[in-house]
Amino acid sequence: MTAQPPKPPALPVPPGELRASHDDREAVVEQLRDAAAEGRIDLDELDSRLEQAWKSKTYAELAVLTADLPRVSSAGEELPPLVLKGGMHGASRGPGRWEVPGRVIAHGGLAGVKVDFTRVECRLTEVAVEAYGEAAGVTIVIPEGWAADTSGMDPGIGGLKDKTTPDRLPATPLIRLTGSGGMAGVVIRHPNRWERRKLDNNPTRD
Repeated sequence: MTAQPPKPPALPVPPGELRASHDDREAVVEQLRDAAAEGRIDLDELDSRLEQAWKSKTYAELAVLTADLPRVSSAGEELPPLVLKGGMHGASRGPGRWEVPGRVIAHGGLAGVKVDFTRVECRLTEVAVEAYGEAAGVTIVIPEGWAADTSGMDPGIGGLKDKTTPDRLPATPLIRLTGSGGMAGVVIRHPNRWERRKLDNNPTRD
Protein backbone atom coordinates (compact mmCIF):
# COMPACT_ATOMS: atom_id res chain seq x y z
CA MET A 1 0.00 0.00 0.00
CA THR A 2 1.42 3.34 -1.08
CA ALA A 3 1.84 5.81 1.77
CA GLN A 4 -0.06 9.02 1.33
CA PRO A 5 2.05 12.19 1.46
CA PRO A 6 1.43 14.30 4.56
CA LYS A 7 -1.04 17.11 4.15
CA PRO A 8 0.47 20.58 4.22
CA PRO A 9 -0.39 22.59 7.35
CA ALA A 10 -3.43 24.80 7.02
CA LEU A 11 -2.57 28.43 6.41
CA PRO A 12 -3.90 30.92 9.00
CA VAL A 13 -7.00 32.77 7.89
CA PRO A 14 -6.48 36.55 7.47
CA PRO A 15 -8.32 38.47 10.23
CA GLY A 16 -10.68 40.11 7.76
CA GLU A 17 -11.85 36.73 6.47
CA LEU A 18 -12.78 35.40 9.91
CA ARG A 19 -16.49 34.72 10.40
CA ALA A 20 -18.44 37.47 12.17
CA SER A 21 -20.74 36.68 15.09
CA HIS A 22 -24.24 37.98 15.86
CA ASP A 23 -22.70 40.38 18.38
CA ASP A 24 -20.30 41.71 15.72
CA ARG A 25 -23.20 42.40 13.35
CA GLU A 26 -25.27 44.01 16.10
CA ALA A 27 -22.36 46.32 17.03
CA VAL A 28 -22.14 47.54 13.43
CA VAL A 29 -25.93 47.97 13.22
CA GLU A 30 -25.86 50.11 16.37
CA GLN A 31 -23.06 52.25 14.94
CA LEU A 32 -25.00 52.73 11.69
CA ARG A 33 -28.15 53.77 13.55
CA ASP A 34 -26.17 56.28 15.61
CA ALA A 35 -24.65 57.68 12.41
CA ALA A 36 -28.11 58.14 10.90
CA ALA A 37 -29.36 59.87 14.06
CA GLU A 38 -26.40 62.28 13.81
CA GLY A 39 -27.18 63.03 10.15
CA ARG A 40 -24.07 61.36 8.77
CA ILE A 41 -26.04 59.03 6.49
CA ASP A 42 -29.62 59.39 5.22
CA LEU A 43 -32.42 56.91 5.86
CA ASP A 44 -32.19 55.25 2.45
CA GLU A 45 -28.49 54.61 2.93
CA LEU A 46 -29.16 53.40 6.47
CA ASP A 47 -31.65 50.83 5.21
CA SER A 48 -29.19 49.66 2.56
CA ARG A 49 -26.30 49.33 5.01
CA LEU A 50 -28.43 47.62 7.64
CA GLU A 51 -29.51 45.02 5.10
CA GLN A 52 -25.87 44.41 4.14
CA ALA A 53 -24.83 44.25 7.81
CA TRP A 54 -27.27 41.47 8.64
CA LYS A 55 -26.13 39.54 5.55
CA SER A 56 -22.40 40.00 6.24
CA LYS A 57 -20.51 36.83 7.04
CA THR A 58 -16.97 38.12 7.63
CA TYR A 59 -15.26 40.97 9.46
CA ALA A 60 -14.09 42.43 6.16
CA GLU A 61 -17.67 42.70 4.87
CA LEU A 62 -18.69 44.51 8.06
CA ALA A 63 -15.68 46.82 8.00
CA VAL A 64 -16.71 48.26 4.61
CA LEU A 65 -20.03 49.45 6.06
CA THR A 66 -18.44 51.69 8.71
CA ALA A 67 -15.13 52.61 7.07
CA ASP A 68 -16.30 56.20 6.41
CA LEU A 69 -17.82 56.74 9.87
CA PRO A 70 -16.04 58.03 12.99
CA ARG A 71 -15.92 55.79 16.01
CA VAL A 72 -17.78 56.91 19.13
CA SER A 73 -15.47 57.73 22.03
CA SER A 74 -15.66 55.77 25.24
CA ALA A 75 -15.44 56.56 28.93
CA GLY A 76 -11.89 55.20 28.80
CA GLU A 77 -10.76 58.54 27.40
CA GLU A 78 -11.68 60.14 30.74
CA LEU A 79 -9.44 57.82 32.75
CA PRO A 80 -6.07 59.13 33.92
CA PRO A 81 -3.03 57.90 31.97
CA LEU A 82 -1.62 54.53 32.98
CA VAL A 83 2.08 54.92 33.84
CA LEU A 84 4.29 51.81 34.14
CA LYS A 85 7.92 52.05 35.26
CA GLY A 86 10.23 49.05 34.98
CA GLY A 87 12.60 50.24 37.69
CA MET A 88 14.72 47.53 39.32
CA HIS A 89 12.08 44.80 39.28
CA GLY A 90 10.10 45.30 36.09
CA ALA A 91 6.42 46.08 35.62
CA SER A 92 3.52 44.71 33.58
CA ARG A 93 -0.17 45.15 32.91
CA GLY A 94 -2.20 42.20 31.65
CA PRO A 95 -2.87 39.67 30.30
CA GLY A 96 -5.90 39.73 32.61
CA ARG A 97 -8.81 42.08 31.97
CA TRP A 98 -8.11 45.73 32.78
CA GLU A 99 -9.68 49.06 31.93
CA VAL A 100 -7.77 50.76 29.13
CA PRO A 101 -7.32 54.53 29.35
CA GLY A 102 -6.78 56.72 26.34
CA ARG A 103 -3.08 57.05 27.14
CA VAL A 104 -0.49 54.54 28.38
CA ILE A 105 3.11 55.50 29.27
CA ALA A 106 5.73 52.76 29.70
CA HIS A 107 9.31 53.32 30.89
CA GLY A 108 11.46 50.21 30.55
CA GLY A 109 13.88 51.19 33.27
CA LEU A 110 16.42 48.55 34.34
CA ALA A 111 14.10 45.50 34.31
CA GLY A 112 11.62 46.11 31.48
CA VAL A 113 7.89 46.62 31.00
CA LYS A 114 5.26 44.50 29.27
CA VAL A 115 1.82 45.82 28.31
CA ASP A 116 -0.60 43.08 27.23
CA PHE A 117 -3.92 44.09 25.64
CA THR A 118 -4.99 40.58 24.61
CA ARG A 119 -7.84 40.15 27.11
CA VAL A 120 -9.18 43.69 27.30
CA GLU A 121 -12.45 45.02 25.90
CA CYS A 122 -11.67 48.47 24.57
CA ARG A 123 -14.23 50.76 22.92
CA LEU A 124 -11.81 53.61 22.29
CA THR A 125 -11.12 54.76 18.75
CA GLU A 126 -7.41 55.07 19.53
CA VAL A 127 -5.06 54.34 22.41
CA ALA A 128 -1.94 56.50 22.63
CA VAL A 129 1.01 54.47 23.92
CA GLU A 130 4.28 56.18 24.80
CA ALA A 131 7.07 53.63 25.16
CA TYR A 132 10.62 54.36 26.28
CA GLY A 133 12.88 51.33 26.03
CA GLU A 134 15.63 52.76 28.24
CA ALA A 135 17.96 50.03 29.59
CA ALA A 136 15.68 46.95 29.49
CA GLY A 137 13.05 47.55 26.80
CA VAL A 138 9.27 47.61 26.46
CA THR A 139 7.07 44.88 24.93
CA ILE A 140 3.53 45.63 23.80
CA VAL A 141 1.18 42.77 22.87
CA ILE A 142 -2.05 43.50 20.98
CA PRO A 143 -4.76 41.06 19.85
CA GLU A 144 -4.97 39.72 16.32
CA GLY A 145 -7.07 42.17 14.35
CA TRP A 146 -5.82 45.26 16.18
CA ALA A 147 -3.52 47.56 14.23
CA ALA A 148 -0.70 49.88 15.23
CA ASP A 149 0.68 53.14 13.85
CA THR A 150 4.38 53.34 14.71
CA SER A 151 5.29 56.23 12.39
CA GLY A 152 5.78 58.59 15.34
CA MET A 153 8.26 56.32 17.12
CA ASP A 154 11.96 57.19 17.46
CA PRO A 155 13.81 53.84 17.25
CA GLY A 156 16.80 55.09 19.26
CA ILE A 157 19.80 52.79 19.62
CA GLY A 158 17.77 49.70 20.59
CA GLY A 159 15.39 49.99 17.66
CA LEU A 160 11.72 49.32 17.07
CA LYS A 161 10.41 45.88 16.12
CA ASP A 162 6.89 46.11 14.71
CA LYS A 163 5.62 42.56 14.19
CA THR A 164 1.95 43.48 13.82
CA THR A 165 -0.24 43.02 10.76
CA PRO A 166 -2.04 45.97 9.12
CA ASP A 167 -5.43 44.23 9.00
CA ARG A 168 -7.75 46.03 11.43
CA LEU A 169 -11.09 44.52 12.39
CA PRO A 170 -14.25 46.59 13.01
CA ALA A 171 -14.77 48.04 16.50
CA THR A 172 -11.10 47.77 17.48
CA PRO A 173 -8.80 50.62 18.53
CA LEU A 174 -5.71 51.81 16.74
CA ILE A 175 -2.59 51.73 18.91
CA ARG A 176 -0.72 54.96 18.14
CA LEU A 177 2.82 54.32 19.33
CA THR A 178 5.28 57.10 20.12
CA GLY A 179 8.36 57.45 22.31
CA SER A 180 11.91 56.15 21.92
CA GLY A 181 13.58 52.77 21.72
CA GLY A 182 16.38 53.93 24.00
CA MET A 183 19.19 51.45 24.60
CA ALA A 184 17.12 48.25 24.69
CA GLY A 185 14.39 48.93 22.14
CA VAL A 186 10.62 48.54 21.90
CA VAL A 187 8.68 45.59 20.50
CA ILE A 188 5.03 45.63 19.46
CA ARG A 189 3.52 42.34 18.31
CA HIS A 190 0.57 39.98 18.36
CA PRO A 191 0.51 37.00 20.79
CA ASN A 192 3.19 34.38 20.18
CA ARG A 193 2.47 30.65 19.97
CA TRP A 194 2.69 30.10 23.71
CA GLU A 195 0.48 33.09 24.49
CA ARG A 196 -2.10 32.02 21.91
CA ARG A 197 -2.22 28.56 23.48
CA LYS A 198 -2.94 30.11 26.88
CA LEU A 199 -5.66 32.29 25.36
CA ASP A 200 -7.28 29.28 23.70
CA ASN A 201 -7.17 27.24 26.90
CA ASN A 202 -8.43 30.08 29.13
CA PRO A 203 -10.54 32.37 26.93
CA THR A 204 -12.40 34.00 29.85
CA ARG A 205 -9.57 34.29 32.36
CA ASP A 206 -9.68 37.49 34.44
